[in-house]
Amino acid sequence: MASLYNSVKLKYIKHCYQYLVNHILTFFLIPILMGFLIKILSLGPDQIYEIGSSLHFDLLQFLGSSLMIIFFATVYFMSKPRSVYLVDYACFKPPASYRVPHATLVEHLRLSNKDNPEIVEFQRRILQRSGLGDETCLAPANLYIPPTPSLEASRVEAELILFSVIDDLLKKTGIKTKDIDILIVNCSIVSPTPSLSAMVINKYKLRSNIKSFNLSGMGCSASLISIDLARELLQVHPNSCAIVVSTEITTPNYYSGNERSMVLINCLFRMGGAAILLSNKKADRSRSKYQLLHLVRTHKGADDKAYRCIHEQEDTQGIQGVSLSKDLMLIAGEALKSNITTIGPLAFEHFCIHAGGRGVIDELQKKLQLSAKDVEASRMTLHRFGNTSSSSIWYEMNYIESKGRMKKGDRIWQIAFGSGFKCNSAVWKCNRTITTPTDGPWLDCIGRYPVSISQVLDL
Repeated sequence: MASLYNSVKLKYIKHCYQYLVNHILTFFLIPILMGFLIKILSLGPDQIYEIGSSLHFDLLQFLGSSLMIIFFATVYFMSKPRSVYLVDYACFKPPASYRVPHATLVEHLRLSNKDNPEIVEFQRRILQRSGLGDETCLAPANLYIPPTPSLEASRVEAELILFSVIDDLLKKTGIKTKDIDILIVNCSIVSPTPSLSAMVINKYKLRSNIKSFNLSGMGCSASLISIDLARELLQVHPNSCAIVVSTEITTPNYYSGNERSMVLINCLFRMGGAAILLSNKKADRSRSKYQLLHLVRTHKGADDKAYRCIHEQEDTQGIQGVSLSKDLMLIAGEALKSNITTIGPLAFEHFCIHAGGRGVIDELQKKLQLSAKDVEASRMTLHRFGNTSSSSIWYEMNYIESKGRMKKGDRIWQIAFGSGFKCNSAVWKCNRTITTPTDGPWLDCIGRYPVSISQVLDL
């Protein structure tokens, strides 16, 4: 860990040096201008008049100088990046009827895999140590014995999640659909035609000139990739609003084969989704919850092991699924090291670590030397909702808000990992003290959290 932080410190010094070089003119001119202004303000009217008279500026020189100052001031302010505000967001809460207690899931696995009790026992042991609770949810197609995934069932699940979170977001923010300028939807596994973003446009009758994007195959860190894309678009489109919708459709995710590296997805992934409203409008600054300060993306796809550590494939029997490599945590650690080098040794009040599994949270807590309270939001999100893929970081942020811990000026670090292999992180600043939400996914259960999570459940 010491070597990690020494590396980070060294590269952060280089980062600061590069920043200083890039802004040397600004750092040089500001003290001079401030000194000149202070000197002028300290003079009396007569002295100022005498100085002005001695300069002998004619009208043409004065106008030329004024225009030059205005030109450089305009260039400076136009080159500054536009602030991006997070007005509000909404998280999906699945119906209680979709709940899959551990005992129910194990029984389903036994009935669906009668010829292979060994793979059922392996999954039972994973569930015992998973950190998931008994209230996580799966789509209806996965509750049948055996599961009955289909394209139509995937669309039904997508409509339920996407429309629910967008309805909640529109209600919370009061934004009209005609005022949505940018739409970005991310979902890794399910990518139908027409796209999920087209599904949203059709449902809400969005404008014909809306800038829409549909991201697939980007893994559990895709929400921050979508936020980054929205940020870039908001830099070139002034006075605009963007909606980002992040989800993972669980209907086709069930793996019915016998490869141990591919059954992990059955035990960890659950239903979830989030919709986020971003804006660069100055009028939205006062009502927004957060301002985006930094967003850093790290991609390790050039390395073969990193590229294949989370891999959708067919097993030896031709059954499709997603394989998770035993090197996953090592690769995640290397990606994290590169990512935090860019972020630098900043201080954060809150952490939203992707709830990918107990092992992911344990490893990051150890590497970043975080306290139990620092990772509480991640552990409790994993327990209550499971691994909801790219949307998990928003459930975690909502947990912190629901606990009444989010104060004005607080900085929040969201960290997510995804196939490829990617580590993406974002830093937000809280614009105002957040009152305890009167809605949201934690409303009916926040009072009993945090809960004690057993190392091994009795199943």
